[in-house]
Amino acid sequence: MSERPEKKFPAAHMVAFDAYQWVLKNAASFNGNPAKIAVAGESAGGNLAANVSLMARDKKIMVPLYAVLVYPVTNNDMMSESYTKYANAKPLNKAMMGWFVKNYLTSEAQSADPRISLVKANLSGFPKTLIIGAEIDPLASEGKLLSEKLKAANVETDYELYEGVTHEFFGMAAVVPQAKEAQALASKKLKAALGL
Repeated sequence: MSERPEKKFPAAHMVAFDAYQWVLKNAASFNGNPAKIAVAGESAGGNLAANVSLMARDKKIMVPLYAVLVYPVTNNDMMSESYTKYANAKPLNKAMMGWFVKNYLTSEAQSADPRISLVKANLSGFPKTLIIGAEIDPLASEGKLLSEKLKAANVETDYELYEGVTHEFFGMAAVVPQAKEAQALASKKLKAALGL
């Protein structure tokens, strides 16, 4: 955790959106279908995936058909229920999130930017979404809150909280049964959205 990002906010957001635009323009070159694109991401990557969708909407280009957000960063409230209850959780805890805020943002006030605190964003026109949460995770409350905000914006949203697991569980399907279940759910939702 000693390395600092080379570029600060919103650099990663811009790179993610540039990558999305590249895929739209070049999908045919690798036998992809530019009309059937979804986004997915875990943690900070979930925030980036959501922002790609919002930026596409705002720039009036094709919005992804679906978003899978796995324990995404969506709020700047480090006093939420899950931040309080799981302040010392592993592998992600409140102190680590504070470090990320300090080192990625130019100021703590920037954490209120709707690109970081997605629950404050205009979410209309967002794609259908699956949010996967982990119970033992400081980010659990904000994933649930984002699902509520999306539903309030008339976005078809599914929220699934996996009990007894921590942040980063999603990639551990070989040893964590809940990860296998979560991956199967994400796959099912993506296939349905993309007509596969």
